[in-house]
Amino acid sequence: MPRPMQRERRRLALHVHISILFTCLLLLTGTLLGLFNYRQTTQIILSSSEKLFGRVQEDVQLDLQNTYQPIRHLLSLLAIDDRTQALTLAQRLALLKPFTQALEDNPNLASLYLGYADGDFFMVRPLRDSALRAYFKAPDNAAFQVWSIERDPGVDEVKSESLFYDAALQLISRQDNHREAFDPRVRSWFNSALNDSDQITTAPYLFFSTHNVGTTLARRGGPNVVIAADLTLAELSATLDKHKVTPSTEIVLFDENGTAVAYPDYARLIGGSHYADLPRVRDLSPILRRFMEPGSTTDHHLDTQQRQWIVAHTQLAEGGPKGLQLALLVPEDELLADAYRIRWQGALITLTILLLCLPLGWLTSRLLVKPLHALVQEADAIRSFNFNHPATPRSPVLEVDRLAISMTRMKQTLASFFEIASSLSAQTRFDPLLQRVLEETLKIAQARAGLIYLLDSDSRQLEAHALVIDGLSQEPRRFDIRNAAEADEQRPAWLKTLDKQDNVVATLGFEQAADLQQVMLALGSPRIHLIGIRLHNRHGETVGVLTLLLPDTGTEADLENLQPDRIAFISAISGTAAACIESQRLQARQKQLLDAFIQLLAGAIDAKSPYTGGHCQRVPVLTLMLAEAAAASQTPAFKGYQPTEDEWEALHVAAWLHDCGKVTTPEYVVDKATKLETLYDRIHEIRTRFEVLKRDAWVDYWQGRAQGGNEAALSQARDASLTALDEDFAFVAHCNLGGEAMAEADQERLERIAQRTWTRTLDDRLGVSWEEKQRQERRPAVPLPATESLLADKPEHLFERNEAELIPTDNRWGFQLDVPPYKFNRGELYNLSIGRGTLTREERYIINHHMVQTILMLDQLPFPGHLTAVPEIAGGHHEKMDGTGYPKRLKREDMSLPARMMAIADIFEALTAADRPYKKGKTLSEALGIMAGMCRDAHIDPELFQLFIREEIYLEYARQYVPPQQIDTVDAESLLEKAGLVA
Repeated sequence: MPRPMQRERRRLALHVHISILFTCLLLLTGTLLGLFNYRQTTQIILSSSEKLFGRVQEDVQLDLQNTYQPIRHLLSLLAIDDRTQALTLAQRLALLKPFTQALEDNPNLASLYLGYADGDFFMVRPLRDSALRAYFKAPDNAAFQVWSIERDPGVDEVKSESLFYDAALQLISRQDNHREAFDPRVRSWFNSALNDSDQITTAPYLFFSTHNVGTTLARRGGPNVVIAADLTLAELSATLDKHKVTPSTEIVLFDENGTAVAYPDYARLIGGSHYADLPRVRDLSPILRRFMEPGSTTDHHLDTQQRQWIVAHTQLAEGGPKGLQLALLVPEDELLADAYRIRWQGALITLTILLLCLPLGWLTSRLLVKPLHALVQEADAIRSFNFNHPATPRSPVLEVDRLAISMTRMKQTLASFFEIASSLSAQTRFDPLLQRVLEETLKIAQARAGLIYLLDSDSRQLEAHALVIDGLSQEPRRFDIRNAAEADEQRPAWLKTLDKQDNVVATLGFEQAADLQQVMLALGSPRIHLIGIRLHNRHGETVGVLTLLLPDTGTEADLENLQPDRIAFISAISGTAAACIESQRLQARQKQLLDAFIQLLAGAIDAKSPYTGGHCQRVPVLTLMLAEAAAASQTPAFKGYQPTEDEWEALHVAAWLHDCGKVTTPEYVVDKATKLETLYDRIHEIRTRFEVLKRDAWVDYWQGRAQGGNEAALSQARDASLTALDEDFAFVAHCNLGGEAMAEADQERLERIAQRTWTRTLDDRLGVSWEEKQRQERRPAVPLPATESLLADKPEHLFERNEAELIPTDNRWGFQLDVPPYKFNRGELYNLSIGRGTLTREERYIINHHMVQTILMLDQLPFPGHLTAVPEIAGGHHEKMDGTGYPKRLKREDMSLPARMMAIADIFEALTAADRPYKKGKTLSEALGIMAGMCRDAHIDPELFQLFIREEIYLEYARQYVPPQQIDTVDAESLLEKAGLVA
């Protein structure tokens, strides 16, 4: 009996649950109101503060004007008074009454005075207190002081005196001022006013006599006179004190140099100061020090560690040459004290509401947050790539419930995506990768057939590379699937659509299927649904097309498989597949490029010298033959040798680069065919010396005849000398050719020939290079004519080795080479005495040093991880199993098997090579006989040599690279017996 359908539990919308949180809205409202009230109060206070700051600025500006303007008017009036032009004190005293009246009318005026171009000076100063009278030694009832300086032209003596008057302007006393040093002409106020048509105002300073802060105002009263007034600014400090907004307010008036002019604490300005020195603003308080630091004030605010300050800073026009600056700093906490109080009251009310609403909010949140917590845990699991986490339970909130369902679907999709992407990324070979791409996408799309086209970058054709039908891989050509040119207008319509978009979905009948008709027959379906996906790389360039075929069943299941979300998922997987395909192609091209580069380098080394022939190109072939034989061998020595693909690649690279260090070996050393050959054969120099000696024999003969000697005896001596010289040169020339060994008797004969002498009449230090000349200076010059040995070993034949070429014994590569003391020894007797071959010890070292260069060059290349063994394999083919090889003197157990293979391949190729100009290629039996001796002497690996003989690798190689005349019969058993490998 079928179960009755259960009515699905009703789900409520999220706005229904929001009503339960109304209490929380109350809390939010209270908080917002509190913040709003606080912000408004703060704005009101700050706005009022700005207005207050403006009034302070206006008051200070007005005080400055009220202080300066009357004095300026006074100076202007006095400037037009003719009495200021008086020439004597008696005449100038006529100004006493107007001057004293002006001083009484202006309490801030400290003095009035006149300065003259001839150095005269006339000042009237009020004595307003007893301290000032005491300072000037004035009588107790003195009210004014007149200070007069008169200078007579042409007389050095200066007449200076002080006259003291009472309040009624009655003269009380007169004092002479001895050694007067004051001269108005050296004062800045005098020179500035005299050179200026307008009034000037000096920067504020500290008056010497009254210790008050003040300034000097002056203007020109005529061409030779300046009238000036000293104005005290003490009242400005009192004005600032009245405008302190809060107890901690800092307010200061200062000039452009940062010198304080007015400050509420006036005693700080004048206390302890030196003459004319005012304190710096930074010295008045720590906050003012911080304010004066550049960049300390930001947006009218100043922050310190203790508190924040609101700053008003303005420029005033009065007070000095460049005006004065007013700074007002108010602590924010004092200014906003009322705002803080309102804020805390609001916070207290909000906290009370919070405590009342907390239980209700807690119960409601428990209900709503529980499913969300489960979703968070599920999301964390997905973030950790854990797709086995239990699904989130259903929620009474509609939106949360839908989110849980979407989360479950997303988890399933991601799990599938990562599984497929990981599977594709794990493939390292191209064809299996294409097969896996088809298998995975067919599974997702629930398709029965799939086809991958790849775009050929050269021909620009889409080539069918992989076909799968019902899970079986098929050959596309068997189903008549053709390539499609990118510009071919005859392509199917669905394929053209992919030129403009990334995917296409089409339903095709048999007639529209074109070259897919054979696939439709295999599927047994007259109509198919086709899904085409454009595969593109990271640059958006097309690399291929993925085609999926689904039989048209006419059911709703077809529509489900063609849903946009399914197509989007297939496209995402295809994007990963395209990236993997592109990466595989790039890796293949990089390997091709590397392979071409190393073959190019090897070919260049072979082409560098005819003596190396095709050595660098044939050794890799022979090494690979030996390695393949070892990998296929079932003998105990090679049973464990099963190289991976990466190890085969490392062996291939090492074999091609095994002699790359030869690019640094000089050709004239590698190609040295005779003992005396360098860049040319020096046998010609020795031949010339023999020719000189033969000419000397004829000269001796004719000189004897001229002197009446016996012709027969002279002829016999001449012929004997000529014959001996011919035989000696023929012997020297024969020694120059080199050979397998040089007899001891031949060495002795060479030394006897070298003792012959010849006469040199030309300076051998002319026309030579600076290097050769430097070597010649090792011995003193010989006077001409000079007698020299026929075969010479001279000091200049020895070439010093550069210190940079020396290899430390503790080098990190482990090189162990016997380094000759000299780089070259070009001594003629030394070279002709070479016991075997044509190379000296020094030149043999240079030849052997190519292995050092090979290892150094390969060690510097940034090989990937699977090719790190390349330097070891390539650098070991001149090592010997007994540790006497070079460059590291490695023993058999210190070398890898591929390195030992390289040694055998290198030796056999060198022995059988037929393209060496300096020797004839050896037959197989001769070459293998030599190698058998090397095996017996522990120079090459015995097990590899035995494999080389048993598997007839030498013969396989010889059929391809050795001339037929060198291929002879090889007795394997006798060779192995000679090598000591058969009992």
